[in-house]
Amino acid sequence: MDLKNYAIPDRVFDEILTNNNRARPGLGQLVSFLKKNGIQNLNERKHNAELAIQTMGITFTVYTEGTNIDREWPFDIIPRVIHQKEWTSVEKGLKQRLQALNLFINDIYNDEKIIKDKRVPKDLLASSKDFRPECRGMKPVYNTWAHICGTDLIRDGDGTMYVLEDNLRVPSGVSYMLENRNISKRVMPELFKNHDILPMDDYPAQLFDTLSSISPRPLDYPEVVVLTPGIYNSAYFEHSFLAQRMGAELVEGSDLIVGDDDCVYMKTVEGLSRVDVIYRRIDDLFLDPEVFNKDSTLGVKGLMRAWRKGNVALANAPGAGVADDKVVYTYVPEMIKYYLGEDPILPNVPSYMCTDKKQLQHVIQNIENLVVKPANESGGYGMYIGPRESKRRTAEMKRLLKANPRNYIAQPIVNLSTVPTLCDNNLEARHVDLRPFILQANKSYVTAGGLTRVALVRGSLVVNSSQGGGSKDTWILASKD
Repeated sequence: MDLKNYAIPDRVFDEILTNNNRARPGLGQLVSFLKKNGIQNLNERKHNAELAIQTMGITFTVYTEGTNIDREWPFDIIPRVIHQKEWTSVEKGLKQRLQALNLFINDIYNDEKIIKDKRVPKDLLASSKDFRPECRGMKPVYNTWAHICGTDLIRDGDGTMYVLEDNLRVPSGVSYMLENRNISKRVMPELFKNHDILPMDDYPAQLFDTLSSISPRPLDYPEVVVLTPGIYNSAYFEHSFLAQRMGAELVEGSDLIVGDDDCVYMKTVEGLSRVDVIYRRIDDLFLDPEVFNKDSTLGVKGLMRAWRKGNVALANAPGAGVADDKVVYTYVPEMIKYYLGEDPILPNVPSYMCTDKKQLQHVIQNIENLVVKPANESGGYGMYIGPRESKRRTAEMKRLLKANPRNYIAQPIVNLSTVPTLCDNNLEARHVDLRPFILQANKSYVTAGGLTRVALVRGSLVVNSSQGGGSKDTWILASKD
């Protein structure tokens, strides 16, 4: 295959090829593989990958127009490659960031030192829809609230890696990351033979160890369960996948009960069995109808009572989503300096605070050249990308900003890096981001790579699977020294 016509967009960093279409250092074998294998051979491998996905039942759900559509996981066979030397720094930055975020969450539900010292404005929390007053005074084991975090990274045109956002409520995607690796090994075994790629298949074991470490009972094998909303949830595949890989029970709210002793029990054919740790995959407001949404049938009545009394551990802890807020995101560099006395290893994308009148005015005046994001949405929903929007949508966005500036942040448009992607019988540059997963409890752990999401539409910067994006395997190439 001739790569001479491979077109990298202006001011964009391609992860595999330089601007003159030469292989980046250390990636010569991969580029040679792409050149030697014609489009027909690559399409055959793509077909084999699709068959594997179908056979393995790897799906996700898209909610559209009131219907739930199950779709096979969209996967591109061309990997995204990062060198271990760079990844070592990224890994340190991710651990640093989650440590500071957990210190922040623990602080605001207890002493509020960062607010008293005026490093974070008090009204930021008062207006946060994910701040849970019911969690005040709680101190989870290791003072860790967010045990599992999915942090989204992007690379700008100059090659710098930035943090786009932190996902601390119920971050998803790790099962697809692991399955992407399994599929890659199936359809391109010779590439794995010729490259020293760091493994990532220990994640389920690391996750189980993390969850076990926060058990209220000192058992070698505490009872860990995965709490799912059920089969109609978009991430149900992941819930069942992780439960199976950890050897944990997959339960729904109706499978659990809180006893008179304020302990949580699982209903089994042999009677009630005490539960130590709940890896919950449902939102705060549906966790406990006794405290939150009274009509919720997804959670467990009395669960918050059991958690507050230290009889069960919840991961992630209720209230952790307060740091998931995209406005709170802008203060993370300050948190790192405040709590750790360190400079951030990974920079934030420069952001405009719409609660500041001058910054809001700048955003409104320059909105056609900016990205505007709702503070608490996920999956790319509600995002405004200036140059691609209609005049009507622009006018509506300005109205929303003026009506509720706290609900938005704005950022300059980042030209996300690209990776060669198999599209319409050709290799084309498609924009990508990266979601590595970080675990924290008695120790910290970062996946060797993460879920690379790719925009399958030419020129699009929206990579979310719910918005038509796909995914790639992510390789961390081991250093040779």
